[in-house]
Amino acid sequence: MRTRSLPLTAGLLVLAAAVAAAVLLSIAVGTRGLSPGTVLDALFHFDATDPDHLVVRELRLPRTLAGVLAGVALGLSGAVIQGATRNPLADPGLLGVNAGAALFVVLGIGAFGITSVGGYVWFGFLGAAAAGGVVYGVSALGRAGATPVKLALAGAAVTAALASVTSALLLTDQTTFDQYRFWQVGSLTGRDAATVTQAVPFVVAGVLLALVAARQLNALALGEDVARSLGQNVPVARLVCALAVVVLCGSATAIAGPIAFVGLTVPHAARLVTGPDHRWLLPYSALLAPLLLLVSDVVGRVVARPAEVQVGIVTALVGAPVFVFLVRRRKVVAV
Repeated sequence: MRTRSLPLTAGLLVLAAAVAAAVLLSIAVGTRGLSPGTVLDALFHFDATDPDHLVVRELRLPRTLAGVLAGVALGLSGAVIQGATRNPLADPGLLGVNAGAALFVVLGIGAFGITSVGGYVWFGFLGAAAAGGVVYGVSALGRAGATPVKLALAGAAVTAALASVTSALLLTDQTTFDQYRFWQVGSLTGRDAATVTQAVPFVVAGVLLALVAARQLNALALGEDVARSLGQNVPVARLVCALAVVVLCGSATAIAGPIAFVGLTVPHAARLVTGPDHRWLLPYSALLAPLLLLVSDVVGRVVARPAEVQVGIVTALVGAPVFVFLVRRRKVVAV
């Protein structure tokens, strides 16, 4: 066991260093290029009269931190939902989280006139939590409780219903549609310090829930009967996992919009290194996802200068081929 843990620990340290490098790269690269020295100077010796320092502190640092938070949340939520449902193709949106967040964002824009990202955070999170609660409540009906199949079916039904309502609202209000489409594509642009501050408590709570569920996920991966024989309370374990997914994915969706494929592909990449043990899979996913998100955001800034390609588009271009590969594999096993 110790022989196995040493290389995995070293891998985590390497990933942490890579995320730190991606953070510096994200802050330095943009329409206005900044040297690493300028970035470090702005972070540790801030001068409010220096325009470069203002760019770092007011624009790029909050955007980068939003990317880190959203990435951690998406990576962990993807690993948890795949483990809890024993479905390697499960996505955090499986519980209707994205659809619920989208509906509440539309309501916030259309009914309350919310135009700031800070406002979207609260509406998006409330919508995600409400949808996740409905899905879990519906799937928990009956003797068997919230089984993976019932979770998937309830999530698909609720997602379809919420998407229909959202589309109906958008078709009747062109102004709301114009504002919503910029959020819907998935982006880190315009995120400020207030948005990051509001999201931190939710992401931290979700991370703690996910890490606590690691042993339960390992037991659930062996099947419900085996999990019970190991002393696990299966309904409680599924509830904790579902709550972690709702909090994490809801926070990420509220911060950056519904970014596709990160929660699906990152756990598979992490699993190639860690195997099925969620005690290692979860930390690896929590580091790989922000690395992917930050690098994708930087690529989006570079490829279409002086304009930008939103990060949700870049991650979709990266993740779609991986998703096709996973679907076409002859042997896809749940872990």
